[in-house]
Amino acid sequence: MSGLLRNLIAFFIGLCGYASRAATDTVETRFWVTPFDSGVRVLKSDKYLQYAETAQLDYLLKVGRFFAVLGGGAGFVNLAQQVRFLRPIALFSRVRVETRLLYADDKCAYFQHALHARGNLAAEVLVKMKFKKAGRTVAPSTFLAFSFDAVPDAVRSWETALQG
Repeated sequence: MSGLLRNLIAFFIGLCGYASRAATDTVETRFWVTPFDSGVRVLKSDKYLQYAETAQLDYLLKVGRFFAVLGGGAGFVNLAQQVRFLRPIALFSRVRVETRLLYADDKCAYFQHALHARGNLAAEVLVKMKFKKAGRTVAPSTFLAFSFDAVPDAVRSWETALQG
C-alpha cells in the first residue's frame, strides 16, 4: 500500500514541475522513510527498488514525457535492476534520489538512481527499462529525446554481467 500512495504523491508533486527539465538532466525527488518502508530500524532492501521506480515516474513527468507515453498507449517495464548498497538508511530519514538517463539504444533505456540520506550517498540503483505497447518493444527515442555517441563503461560492464 505504501508504494501506491508514494506513487500517487509523486505523481501530483511531479505535475508541479511538468516539462521543467531536459531528458539529459539529473532529476531529483525526495522521500521520507516511513515505518511502512522499514524493518525495525532501516529501509528494507526491496524498497530501494520501489523508490527507483517512483523516481522514474517523477523523471518522466519532469522531462515532460509521461503523457506522451500514456497517449501513445505505452507503458514502461523494468527488465533488470542492480543495487549497490553503501550504508543503511534509517527510519524517518529524508531520502534524496537523483535520477539520470545514462544511455538509450533502440530497445532499452538505462537509468541510474543515486539515493542520498543524511548528506551521504547510501545506494545506487541501475535500471534497464523498456517501453512496451501491446506487447511490443517501442524504441526509447519515441518518447525521450536523446543522442548518445558511445555506450558508457558502467552500462557496458553491467550488460556483460547480465549476459554471464
